Amino acid sequence: MAEVRDPERRFYQYIVVGCGGVGSATVYWLSKRVGSDVLGIEQFHIGHDNGGSQDHSRIIRLAYHDDRYTKITPDTYTAWEEVEKESGIQLVYHTGGIKFAKKNELGHVIDQYAEAMSKHGIKYERLTGSQLHEKYPQFETDDSYTALYEEKAGLVDAAMSISVQIQLARAHGASVIDNCPVRRIDKAPNGHIMVYTANGIYQCRRLLVTSGAWINNVLQSIGVHVPIYVTQEQVSYFATPHVKEFTKEKYPIWIYHGSDRDYYGLPSHGNSGSKCGIEMGGVVVTPETRTYIPDPVREKYVTDFLKETIPRSLGPIMYTKTCLYTMPKDRHFVVDHCGKMRPGWDNVIVCNGAGHCFKFSCLLGKILSEMAVDGKTQYDVSNFNIDRPAITQPGWTPEMYSETGGKVPVGAPTSKL
Repeated sequence: MAEVRDPERRFYQYIVVGCGGVGSATVYWLSKRVGSDVLGIEQFHIGHDNGGSQDHSRIIRLAYHDDRYTKITPDTYTAWEEVEKESGIQLVYHTGGIKFAKKNELGHVIDQYAEAMSKHGIKYERLTGSQLHEKYPQFETDDSYTALYEEKAGLVDAAMSISVQIQLARAHGASVIDNCPVRRIDKAPNGHIMVYTANGIYQCRRLLVTSGAWINNVLQSIGVHVPIYVTQEQVSYFATPHVKEFTKEKYPIWIYHGSDRDYYGLPSHGNSGSKCGIEMGGVVVTPETRTYIPDPVREKYVTDFLKETIPRSLGPIMYTKTCLYTMPKDRHFVVDHCGKMRPGWDNVIVCNGAGHCFKFSCLLGKILSEMAVDGKTQYDVSNFNIDRPAITQPGWTPEMYSETGGKVPVGAPTSKL
């Protein structure tokens, strides 16, 4: 059925605040369970580019060196497949994926990926730098490099995913309101949650907050603060003259682990060229202070790296696009209810994707829907609890915040957001 929203309706069993990657998935999975009893609220238009869920493509992969993620990465594919089957639209493209590093720098990180994948029965292939070049001639690597190849890795069409999940949710009867900022939340005498918005007051039995960098804007009115920091990151698209070599059929997604910084790249998809960015390292901002202006120094880092490693991917920069990463200090997900921080608020469930969750977003939506409807989930999210030291201890300082290491940016531990 098409969405026929009653503008006078003010009570829903479930309300989702924030309809980006995770939020759109949550509305979708809830709608499959409860139909018209779910409302999604988005402060901007659906598919906006103000946060972290945007752009043509995002990496999806099984390869993680951390059991917290490796044990659920296969389920991410299953979740996406269900959306693809219902919609008839392809969202995931299997390009294959490469993880590589200099052996004498961070070769041990590639070993950690192999160990974690072996533990969970995930297939992979170890490659020398020469074998990587033989498999993908685009990579100018010799045996000073070590690599890991994963066949199932690829990309997710990010913009299409959000659009499709919202469309399917509406087809199941869900209501979705965009351009509707949430001002605050409160509790009614009957225990229902009151959601004050620019469009009036709504009530629900359970509230799910998936609002990215604006998470504390929503939660502050109930006395809950999730200590996160927000960075402005960027990716560049190159108009390579060697177009045929950088299609999804010829060129894998890849992640390079370096001693100074990590890089990642994707093949051409949508109306873009070959894509490359630095993983992390952007300036600490707030949603209000971010500039949308690319950093030319970071563009040069990317260009210099590609000149050395994948030179045929280069060409004029078509454009460089900024986005926000929103992360706890340990850079792990938060998937939990707020009652652990503020007694009496168990019916508010919060999710933060820590700047690396789009590949997981469909599965996280399913997990959140189960937590909301059933009070628990079949998936192990126990390590993403909201009362862990990185969240609750103000002085907690990590040794590393990204997959290979690197200090938390200056200002991050005391960031207000």
